[in-house]
Amino acid sequence: MKHAVLPALLALGLAAAPVTAAELTVVTAGDQNMVDYVNNYLAPLFEKQNPGDTVRAVGTGPGDAGSQKIIERFAAQAKAGSAAWDTDVAVAHEKFIGPMIKEGYLESYRDKIPTGKMVTRGNADMALGSPVKGYVMPMFNSQTAIAYNPALLPNPPKTYEEIAAWAKANPRQFGYNGIKGGASGVSFVMGWIYAFGEGDAQKLMNGPFDEAETKKWDKAFQSLKEFTANATLTPGNAGTLDMLSRGEIAMGPVWVDMFYSWQADGRLPPELKLFLPAPGMPGQPMHYVIPEKAANRDLAEKFVALATSPEVQADGIVKRFNWYPGIDAEFVKPKLDEATWNKLFIDIPPEDLAKYGKPFPISPYNNAILEAYERQAAQ
Repeated sequence: MKHAVLPALLALGLAAAPVTAAELTVVTAGDQNMVDYVNNYLAPLFEKQNPGDTVRAVGTGPGDAGSQKIIERFAAQAKAGSAAWDTDVAVAHEKFIGPMIKEGYLESYRDKIPTGKMVTRGNADMALGSPVKGYVMPMFNSQTAIAYNPALLPNPPKTYEEIAAWAKANPRQFGYNGIKGGASGVSFVMGWIYAFGEGDAQKLMNGPFDEAETKKWDKAFQSLKEFTANATLTPGNAGTLDMLSRGEIAMGPVWVDMFYSWQADGRLPPELKLFLPAPGMPGQPMHYVIPEKAANRDLAEKFVALATSPEVQADGIVKRFNWYPGIDAEFVKPKLDEATWNKLFIDIPPEDLAKYGKPFPISPYNNAILEAYERQAAQ
């Protein structure tokens, strides 16, 4: 009897197992938390929905260098003529997406997945001057904003022009790190040029590059130099938050996710708030892409659809990391409790984020602005 039952059980088990179990490889730039997010959070969710299939995340390192390694990985396999690549999904910074598309490395997949229609921000269509529509799904959007202390500033400014006037009347109470030690200060400078530069801000964001445009910033940099002389220079992103927490400054640019993480950790007073001034400040997304020659393309599309679903964006992106969702926040709101929604969106509502959340300038303008700052506005 035992001999008869065992083969029957084995046959039943084989019939229930997936015919083609696969290991999905996700290669991600960014800090270790990006790898941990995939391995410890997204992978178990995906594997539960796709029994037998597994997910493995590989990190390539933080910053631009991490995304550069991804594009080098793709280039090597393209050069070798590999029929199936060793990456199914990649997470990369936006500045690298245009070159990947230009080289033919990526699949246009956004219209194939159900969450594709939930993306509304322009940075999923244009990435620093390169058309990327269809090829990317934002994992999240990181955004800079102005943090302030309501006890010192009960009615905060609404525009860059009002910030400049307030800082002049309140010396040393505005703090930022210039362009050294953190991108929150860089973002503030880019927003200043968008606000006060005499050229076309849309051209700075979308291109094409025109050398003549760089000659239209002199007055903006002169006013920025005067502003900076009246401000407090902080030692980086964390330095701005630290000085805000001690009441040494009343206002300054910060990364929104860092701001809320510091508040959650008790390192920043809970009464501090944020606003996003007109005409806007830059932020940047991280994008999910799928290689054209991914070994498990259909499974990769299912993975990105899960990762960008309202449920996962709410629990994984907003609750765990205080990032803004990659899809439109209105799809995420029903999946969040009121306290979490209010924490992330009460100061900067979705409509302000959509209106005033800007991309960084395309690389040639970005570099030109940084060089001009050093010549004309640095203290």
